[in-house]
Amino acid sequence: MGKNLSPITRPTFKRTLRRISMISVVVTMTLIWLLLCVASVLTLKQYAQKNLDLTAATMTHSLEAALVFSDGTAAAETLAALGRQGQFSAAEVRDKNQKLLATWHYDARATDDKLSSLVNHWLFPLPVAQPVWHNGNVIGEVRLTARDSLISHFIWLSLAVLTGCILLAAGIAILLTRYLHNGVVDALQNITDVVHDVRTNRNFSRRVSEERIEEFHLFAQDFNSLLDEMEEWQLRLQAKNAQLLRTALHDPLTGLANRAAFRSSINALMNDNSARSSSALLFLDGDNFKFINDTWGHAAGDRVLIEVAKRLAEFGGTRHHPYRLGGDEFAMVLYGVHSEYEVQRICTALSQEFTRPFDLLNGHLANMTLSIGFALTWENATAEKLQELADRNMYQAKHQRSARWVK
Repeated sequence: MGKNLSPITRPTFKRTLRRISMISVVVTMTLIWLLLCVASVLTLKQYAQKNLDLTAATMTHSLEAALVFSDGTAAAETLAALGRQGQFSAAEVRDKNQKLLATWHYDARATDDKLSSLVNHWLFPLPVAQPVWHNGNVIGEVRLTARDSLISHFIWLSLAVLTGCILLAAGIAILLTRYLHNGVVDALQNITDVVHDVRTNRNFSRRVSEERIEEFHLFAQDFNSLLDEMEEWQLRLQAKNAQLLRTALHDPLTGLANRAAFRSSINALMNDNSARSSSALLFLDGDNFKFINDTWGHAAGDRVLIEVAKRLAEFGGTRHHPYRLGGDEFAMVLYGVHSEYEVQRICTALSQEFTRPFDLLNGHLANMTLSIGFALTWENATAEKLQELADRNMYQAKHQRSARWVK
């Protein structure tokens, strides 16, 4: 047994565009974020390095006197006063012989952590050293180490602001791309709707409206031209089919419905209980048509048949339907009759239509009467029984007419 394969679920064009735009925005913004982060950190490193150098240079002027007099207490007070401002985490003052004169350390236990320390060591692997000058001679040196928490604070703050800006820009970019994609999606949806309607409903009158996008506009024009050709082809086909149907169901000489149409109508009538309760069938046959053919030729006989069909159609109007079964045999279905007496009256009136002679258009007039037999639909169970009875009554009427001629 074959496996039941589930239908493939395909993404829509709109969803595909959104996925593409989402991936593009995310990848682009991520790369931008990484590049800006690296650039920001490098810039911050240079700024912090310059700031620490400037701080050390400024401190050399404050410590010049303490070094001249080798006053360690004054140097320590100066370092402590400046260190409390948070510009550095450790400071050392050495004389020209590299002897430690004073030192100060920021209490890192309360605020610093290992991550900040790693960031600090990466940014500033060596302390900043700045010589102290007096009268053009180096009298000592100041060494500073950047404060970990201060540097990490600026880094995290800058990264947070940068990340927030990137996320905001990404959101705006996604919304903007979705808005801009709507025109493309709507244009494609318009074309798809027309194609689906044409394929499913054979509605070749649909056309694709003009589009703003050049490629879609050109495609719409070409597709509309193709629809014009298909619509024209469909109309010709329908006309041809209608002509073939008329040819199949109508007699080419008289224009009346033919035997095939008659059989279809009788079967439909007998299957319709409402119409069957108020209808009747007439069979009509020419009495001296062979004499006309033999005397004046088939062209004269054809003119008689055409005139018979015309009189039948005029008599029936829109209520009763005439048919040509073949040769000089005709039939008529009566609708809206409710008694045998009413049918007999119609037969009598129809016979009067053929008392007038036929103009053969060759300088001669000819007479041709019709023998009429009828059958009531509500008295017959099947179409076959109905036709047999009408045919039998028609031949009976023909024999009676022949008997009168013999007398």
